[in-house]
Amino acid sequence: MRLALRMRHAPRTLRFGANYTPTRGWFHHWLDFDLDEVRADLDSIAGLGLDHVRVFPLWPVFQPNRTLIRPRAVEQLVALADAAAERGLDVNVDGLQGHLSSFDFLPAWTGTWHRRGIFSDPEVVAAQEEYLRTLAAALADRPNFLGMTVGNEINQFSDAPHPDPDRITRDQADRWLERMLAACEQGAPGRFHLHAEYDAAWYRDGHPFTVAQAARLGAATAVHSWVFNGTAQRHGPTGTATEHHAAYLIELSKAWALDPHRPVWLQEVGAPAPLIRPEHAARFTEATVANALDCPDLWGVTWWCSHDVSRELADFPELEYGLGLLTNDRRTKPAGATIARIAREWRGREHRPPVRATALAVDVGGALEAPRRSVCAPGGTFFEAWAALTADGVRPAVVLAELAEDPAHLSARGITEVLHIRELT
Repeated sequence: MRLALRMRHAPRTLRFGANYTPTRGWFHHWLDFDLDEVRADLDSIAGLGLDHVRVFPLWPVFQPNRTLIRPRAVEQLVALADAAAERGLDVNVDGLQGHLSSFDFLPAWTGTWHRRGIFSDPEVVAAQEEYLRTLAAALADRPNFLGMTVGNEINQFSDAPHPDPDRITRDQADRWLERMLAACEQGAPGRFHLHAEYDAAWYRDGHPFTVAQAARLGAATAVHSWVFNGTAQRHGPTGTATEHHAAYLIELSKAWALDPHRPVWLQEVGAPAPLIRPEHAARFTEATVANALDCPDLWGVTWWCSHDVSRELADFPELEYGLGLLTNDRRTKPAGATIARIAREWRGREHRPPVRATALAVDVGGALEAPRRSVCAPGGTFFEAWAALTADGVRPAVVLAELAEDPAHLSARGITEVLHIRELT
C-alpha cells in the first residue's frame, strides 16, 4: 500500500495536447467523415510535438434516436482513434455534445414535441448511460485511449443564462454525474474518466453543478479557463489576473479536493480575440502555460483548439474563428509555435514545482452548496485579493475557510501560512 501511494503522488510527466477541431466542416465532419482529411489534420497536430487530442462526437449524429446508436458512427470514432495512434497521439473522447462554440447539439428525442429533462428524465438518462458505455467499450482495447469526458460543458443546459434550461438541483446533478461516470467505467474499466463544466460551476451562486463535484468526482479535475468571462475586460490582456486565470482555477479547485494530490487537467484554454489580439496571442499563451506549470499536480494542458474554424462556416461568434494553434489550411500560427516549443522543452521532464506554502482562505458559505461562490468570480472579493497577492509575488494556494485551521489538511498540502482577506485590506 505504501508503494502504491508513493507511485500515485510521484512527480508526473506533463501532457500537452489540443482539442481537435477538424479543418473540413468543423464538427459537422461526422456527417461526411473523410479519414484522409482527419489523418492530415492529425499529422499537423503531431507536427507540433503534442501527445494527445480531445475529440468530440456529436451526440445527435451518433445517437439520433433514443434506442439507436449508429454503428457506423462508432466505427468512424474508432478509426479516428487508430489514426491518432499511428501518429503517437493519445485520445480523450467527450461523449455528450451537447454544446460547442455557442451551438447546442441535442437529439430530437429530447426537445420540442419530445421535450424532457436531459438530466432527470429516466428514459433519457438511461439512453445517455448506454451511449457513453458504448463509446467507451468500443475504444477500451485501444492503448492510446485515455478515457471519456462525460460531455463538453453540459452544465450550461442546467441553468441561466441558457435560454431554455433543464433546471435541476445540486443533488440531481450529483446523481446524474455519478451515473454517467459509472457508465464510462463500465464500458472501459480503469481508464481516465472525468467530467467537465464551464465556469458557472465555479463562479455562479446557486448553479446546480458545483466546485465540489468538479474536484471530487471522476479521475481528475477538469478546468476550462476562458478570460472573456470578465477577467480580460477588467484586467486587460497582460494583467496579472488575466495571465494567471488558468493557474487561479487550478489552485481554486484544490481547496475542494479530498485528495491533496488529485490531478488537475487544464482541459480548455485559449486566446480569444479581440480581448487577446492575434499579435498578442503568443505572449498570452506563453504566460498562461508558464503560470499553470507553476501549479503542483497539474496533469497537462490541452489548448483550444487545434485548427481555426473555416470562414466558409456562418454564424459563429467572431472569436471562435481564430482560436487555433494552426490555420484552417494547417499552417502553424505563433501561438502554435509557442506551444510546440514548450512541449519540446518539457518532453520527458518531471513536473516538480515548489509547494505553494501560503494559502488564501475563501469563504463560500460551505463546501458542498457554495452559496456565495460568486466571491471567486472576476470582480469578486476573493478573486481580486488572490490576483493582488499574485501581483505582489506571492504564490497563493487556496484553502476553504472551514479548513483554514485544520492541521491535518494544511500539512497534507504543505501549507504553512494561511492569509485572510480581512487582513489584506
